Amino acid sequence: NTTMKHSLNPLYYFLRAARAGNIDKVLDFLKNGVDISTSNQNGLNALHLAAKEGHKDLVEELLERGAPVDSSTKKGNTALHIASLAGQNEVVRLLVKRGADVNSQSQNGFTPLYMAAQENHLEVVRYMLENEGNQSIATEDGFTPLAIALQQGHNAVVSLLLEHDTKGKVRLPALHIAARKDDTKSAALLLQNDHNADVQSKMMVNRTTESGFTPLHIAAHYGNVNVSTLLLNRGAAVDFTARNGITPLHVASKRGNTNMVALLLDRGAQIDAKTRDGLTPLHCAARSGHDPALEILLERGAPILARTKNGLSPLHMSAQGDHIECVKLLLQHKAPVDDVTLDYLTALHVAAHCGHYRVTKLLLDKKANPNVRALTYSHTYQYTIHDCLITSLLTMKMLLMSAKLPVIIR
Repeated sequence: NTTMKHSLNPLYYFLRAARAGNIDKVLDFLKNGVDISTSNQNGLNALHLAAKEGHKDLVEELLERGAPVDSSTKKGNTALHIASLAGQNEVVRLLVKRGADVNSQSQNGFTPLYMAAQENHLEVVRYMLENEGNQSIATEDGFTPLAIALQQGHNAVVSLLLEHDTKGKVRLPALHIAARKDDTKSAALLLQNDHNADVQSKMMVNRTTESGFTPLHIAAHYGNVNVSTLLLNRGAAVDFTARNGITPLHVASKRGNTNMVALLLDRGAQIDAKTRDGLTPLHCAARSGHDPALEILLERGAPILARTKNGLSPLHMSAQGDHIECVKLLLQHKAPVDDVTLDYLTALHVAAHCGHYRVTKLLLDKKANPNVRALTYSHTYQYTIHDCLITSLLTMKMLLMSAKLPVIIR
């Protein structure tokens, strides 16, 4: 293709005539030797420009004179992409009849069907679907036409796409989007199946993304109670485990979404469920410092002595994160202040090591033992609290005063 180099040369006026739909001028330029594939700096040629503006007669004339129907711009868009994006229904029909690739993908993976769905061009979407448009083709970002229509709120397009999604292949990413947006209307539509609603719903709500997360995991992450209630009512498994053993309750607890935590527990979520590393929902709330979620879990009977594979309790994790309110709650619920890990580390060791003055003081006020000894990771020798830290002078001073130990810098 000849690229435009100057806006005042004949090629510029040729493309300008094509954009305006002036057939006579376009034909004059062609008779005088202008290449029909001439394009501007973005790779748009006469066919692209005529298609964009809906000049059906000119599009047909250009095709008759040999313009490649699937020639693409620098971004990989064909005339069919451009006409679909612009909602030029008549041009779309003409291009398809002349052999345009209905499922051609641009550089970002966009198909003409995707572009029409994105812009809410219902009739173009309908025509594409009737002419082998594949709505399972996703963009580089994983979006299908249904997903983008759902995100944009194009309900009529969503309904039409669902009518043609007889095998449910494209509903899953869209359902995750609905869960993220707390969009109960769209979620209900996605779960709808005239033949066997219960079976279809149970299949859909428990299907996962590549990371293993169900729509309920997504809803739990964002704290979307409304769509979560719908999903649970339609058969979502409340304790479905994603990769590493993560349940929706782990997710809600980590995020501090108290209403979600309460909902999941009300629906029978396993309060002591463990991830692959041994984390319970209580660990997740404690580590993230979400004391309201932590309190709900404690009131519902979460195991306060639960340990990870490394022997960490929720108290250790709260101390590590300097989450003083969580530490207070755990101690109020009788968490042993000198509970130890596999290496005999107490919460006081952890707080001191991290230089968390407030938590260290609180633990000492609650009679934590400042003289307790822990093992090093190599298990070759023992060390005391003041050996844990030399970076925080305030914490060191307090520990030394409590333990009455000499200052020894190793």
